[in-house]
Amino acid sequence: MGDNMMKHDHSELLSRVKNDLPTDELLCDLSDLYKVFGDTTRLKILFSLFEGELCVCAIAELLGMTQPAISHQLKKLRKAELVGSRRSGKMIYYSLADNHVKAIMAQGFEHILEGK
Repeated sequence: MGDNMMKHDHSELLSRVKNDLPTDELLCDLSDLYKVFGDTTRLKILFSLFEGELCVCAIAELLGMTQPAISHQLKKLRKAELVGSRRSGKMIYYSLADNHVKAIMAQGFEHILEGK
């Protein structure tokens, strides 16, 4: 390959990219966020909360799963700050933490559907 190829000067571009490259810590945080989206049960839970808040029993019924299984996944979603909760008496209601969650999922669906 070598001799026939023209050499390109990418120094300006490389300099800009290097200056803009996120820190390893930030990239690890982003990687952890995407790992949370890597489970279909968690995606179903997030999708079920698009229209509003639900309690664990409603999510479990909707997805045909046990309440402990849903609670386990909700704990991971809360830790990732994708889901928020509020208590009303003995009931805890879950909702999407903010509109970013919907946007991330919508962009993912859009990306997948572009190729189909």
